[in-house]
Amino acid sequence: MGMSPHHPTPAPGQDGPGDRPDSVPPVDFTIDLTSQEMLRRSQVMAALGSDWDPVEVLRGEEAAYDLLYSGLDDEQQRVYEDLVAAGVLPRRGGGHAAA
Repeated sequence: MGMSPHHPTPAPGQDGPGDRPDSVPPVDFTIDLTSQEMLRRSQVMAALGSDWDPVEVLRGEEAAYDLLYSGLDDEQQRVYEDLVAAGVLPRRGGGHAAA
């Protein structure tokens, strides 16, 4: 004896959800979040302040990466080169981590 599904799908004409005369067709429902996104962006810029300099931030990030990969011992340099060769890390400077 086979098991029947808990919620069998009715055959056409057997009063399934789409066959009832009182069934309501699906409604297209959309929300325009444009104004909320503009508000979010203006709040982010206000939080950053008028003295925020994106170019200076990028320079700081580059300096931090240079510091991160500086002063590597031989084993660390080998691992760094392996990661660069594998495409995990971008090559920095002249092909060697900064000393």
